[in-house]
Amino acid sequence: MRTLLKAVRCLACGHEMAPDPDIASCPECGGGWMDAVYDLAALPADWPALVKTRPATLWRYRELLPFPADFHIFTLGEGWTPLTRAVGLERELQHDSIWIKDERQQPTGSFKDRQATFAVSALYDQGIAEVVMASTGNAAAAYAAYTVRAGIKLWVFLSSSVPVEKMRELALYGIEVIKVSGTYDQAKQVAADFAARHNLALERGAKAIPCKESMKTIAFEIVEQLGWRAPDWYLQAVSGGIGPLGVLKGFTELYAAGIIDRIPKIGVVQTAGCSPMVQAWEQNLDAAMPVQPDSLITVLATGAPGMAYKILKRAADQYGGAMVSVSDGEAFRAMRWVARTEGISMEPAASVAFAGLEKLLARGYIQAGECVVVNCSGHTFTAEKHALEDRYLLHLKTPSSPATGAIPKEGLAAALERLDEQITSLVVIDDNPHDSRLIRRLLQSYKNYRVFQAYNGMDGLALVQQRQPDLVLLDLTLPEMDGFSILAELKTDERTQDIPVVVISAKSLTLQEEAYLQRYTDSVWQKGSFSTRELARHVTGILGAQPDELARLLDQAPLKEHEKLVKSFGVGDYKHILVIEDNVWEARLMGRLFESQPRFAVTEVYSANDAWAAIKKNPPALVVLDLVLPDITGLEFLEDLQSQPAGADLLILVVTGKELTIAEKKFLSAQVDSVWPKSTLNRAALLTYVEDLLLE
Repeated sequence: MRTLLKAVRCLACGHEMAPDPDIASCPECGGGWMDAVYDLAALPADWPALVKTRPATLWRYRELLPFPADFHIFTLGEGWTPLTRAVGLERELQHDSIWIKDERQQPTGSFKDRQATFAVSALYDQGIAEVVMASTGNAAAAYAAYTVRAGIKLWVFLSSSVPVEKMRELALYGIEVIKVSGTYDQAKQVAADFAARHNLALERGAKAIPCKESMKTIAFEIVEQLGWRAPDWYLQAVSGGIGPLGVLKGFTELYAAGIIDRIPKIGVVQTAGCSPMVQAWEQNLDAAMPVQPDSLITVLATGAPGMAYKILKRAADQYGGAMVSVSDGEAFRAMRWVARTEGISMEPAASVAFAGLEKLLARGYIQAGECVVVNCSGHTFTAEKHALEDRYLLHLKTPSSPATGAIPKEGLAAALERLDEQITSLVVIDDNPHDSRLIRRLLQSYKNYRVFQAYNGMDGLALVQQRQPDLVLLDLTLPEMDGFSILAELKTDERTQDIPVVVISAKSLTLQEEAYLQRYTDSVWQKGSFSTRELARHVTGILGAQPDELARLLDQAPLKEHEKLVKSFGVGDYKHILVIEDNVWEARLMGRLFESQPRFAVTEVYSANDAWAAIKKNPPALVVLDLVLPDITGLEFLEDLQSQPAGADLLILVVTGKELTIAEKKFLSAQVDSVWPKSTLNRAALLTYVEDLLLE
């Protein structure tokens, strides 16, 4: 059945417009808060029965959603999350009828997946290819997943207080992540100005119809799961307020349609360190004053709630409800308490709602016998998200006014100019780590470009397709796929065919190859025989540097040092270190330690089998071995290595967390150069030791 959307109403002045969910501002007053209006009288009398026959997703309520029947949906199976009776909490709090709406079960682990599926599908419908957003964490993770599915490029601005685990989670999706040294409200300001500066779409949150309408589905599901009955209370931890705003609208529409007999009371719970709504409500104010967040629970760090507070206060005055704040400590205690009582682990932001439940009961707001639904809005972090490094994050420092917390206009302009430089990205594809690092160092000494590196053809092609950089610097002699094959793939893919390619290679070219490269690349440079000034002039020119700026950059560069370094292209004057470590994160840390010495090139492998393949392909100058491996033990690997010609003369260090027996220590003393326990490892001392071993 078609949508019953009949109009869009401005919440500021009440003006009604055509039923277009993409309307962003009111033509009468310029207001940006829109509301969808439905023809509820046309809702079939048997609508609950109709809904029951449809797939168990949030899209089953299509008549009261703002999209046409032929609307293209990007979905990950979101919605229809469990509503679980909290018997343990009922017993602990001595209150019957407590229910948990378990939004942890959403695809990315939070209720924000509802918002993302609606918003991203709407963006795609409008033909939008790039979108910018600010987030405290969960919304960004949700949008990252859905924009990837829709093929939309996402720019996320996060405040510096967002946990690094959240940032690494976002980077897993390959989106653009910018960390702003400021509050969430400052990150929103930077995101808005960045979007305007680059003429990109800006995610509008609760102001936008698709976003708010998505949250109605929580109310619809709760009512259906309770047998088409309304609870007395709905509780949620609140930052900007989009969740309870949408839920309130859902309950209101069901009440107006005659499906439920009352509109539930909304319990707004905030952290004490960022509680502008609660502070205003306790003083019976009509508007909330912005605050500077001071809470460890950064997901709930919206200091300026705007119209969201006015709507929720009006509902509390009309239907009942309450707003309450809890300390970080109370939230952390509730997180442990609910896990031990109900077997439900959650992130601190979700536990704020449960701490609020306890406080609302203690203060008498919730009466005996009232049915309470608490939104468990998100899950805890998983340990695996530590495995990604921070190199995919951009860091933007912004000055702010001590008095207001706002970013001065001139400071913002300078910060955005720096960001324009940082978001210019290059991919270097070269199987020689020494050459790849040298190219990166040369270019970054002129401008602060972001440089991604790949060491074989297949990885390089995948990296270009994923990152879609502004420029590719390509070697021609590569394992798995050579440079000519990569060029052919890039130029036949509409996503990458317009990306300029500069070849830097030591390969001797035939006339046919020269003609091919002249047709498909911007230029070809012979390793070891070009001027760094000319390469820098060429690359920065391709990337948009103006002539006067380019002259200044070239004058500032350390010319003599670079001309000396560039002569070492392709020479291989570096020492190859093989790190064998089953823990990916620890292997990367070890690799980064050794690569801080420019004359070291590092290969990381995570099993004995992969180590054998690496040794046969390129015998290292040094092996750094952990003794705990997934296929065989490190001791068995050492025995095998010493029995083979390829490994008999290798220099080996052991870095391990394994407790060694006397026999094992004796065995290692005869087989390896030295043993370094992880528990007492001094990384600086290890690097110095390896430098003494390998370098003259």
